[in-house]
Amino acid sequence: MTENAAGKRVIKKYPNRRLYDTNESKYVTLNDVRKLVLEETPFCVIDKKTGEDITRNILLQIIIEQEETGDPIFSTDVLQQLIGFYGNSARSFAGDFMQSSVGMLYEQQKRMQEQFTSAMQTNPISSMFADTAKRNVEMWQRMQENFMKSSGLFKPASPAREEPPLDD
Repeated sequence: MTENAAGKRVIKKYPNRRLYDTNESKYVTLNDVRKLVLEETPFCVIDKKTGEDITRNILLQIIIEQEETGDPIFSTDVLQQLIGFYGNSARSFAGDFMQSSVGMLYEQQKRMQEQFTSAMQTNPISSMFADTAKRNVEMWQRMQENFMKSSGLFKPASPAREEPPLDD
């Protein structure tokens, strides 16, 4: 495996479980790898000891971390149904279907973001309304949270791990 396998950034996983970005010449975290995904930077993760491509395993670890914090995407029912596809004759069909569905969702989301950004840049009034709407939603969320706290219905979540901002 070459350092830039097929034009991809190569990250090596060492036996001590640390990830090393060969392009940046530094150790990275799963959050750093997540940033590469969000930035659409092509990469692969290679097990230093075996030379095996373990990119899928690392991506699954990132999904698990994301599912543990905030609102999960996968409900228990969905996870159970996904597990049911393994060993089932529909496994290949299910994988193809999920891949195309997620791809379509991703492209639609991207198009919507581009259209929204374009509308905000061409119409400053829309931007002003969007900012006002955002502040109103934030204020409403604070009011709901304060109400729940004062009524005794609010149970604080266990302290979440703090992650560095994505802007670094």
